[in-house]
Amino acid sequence: MSRTRPVGFRPNVSDTSLSLPTYPRIELTELFQLAARADQIPWQPFREGVQIHRLYGDGRTGPTAALLRFQKAGRIPLHSHAGYEHILILAGSQRDQNSVATAGTLMINPPGTSHRVISEAGCIVLAIYEKPVVFLEE
Repeated sequence: MSRTRPVGFRPNVSDTSLSLPTYPRIELTELFQLAARADQIPWQPFREGVQIHRLYGDGRTGPTAALLRFQKAGRIPLHSHAGYEHILILAGSQRDQNSVATAGTLMINPPGTSHRVISEAGCIVLAIYEKPVVFLEE
């Protein structure tokens, strides 16, 4: 695969070819320092020991992105994935039947898979779902 731009290319915003109208977007900065300012986020209850802050989507229709904050021993019950699930561990760690994932780990669970998740010590993750998950137990 050939590249037309060097790795790490960042366009110059004064480049006239990029002179387009701006638009509203979600921008998360300093993601790996999020734990230090987690109390500034308007969390909502999600599951026992887990809180959520939705970035977009409602979790019931279409794609969704959210921050999840697991308290110590917080759990997500057994659920299946109709589409891809991307989980980026921002702080702490969590575990399912495949592995223990620590800060900096990106996990991509394919459609048709299912798992339970627990965080013994607590964690914060960025979760991006292509399609809503289906909870198989509460």
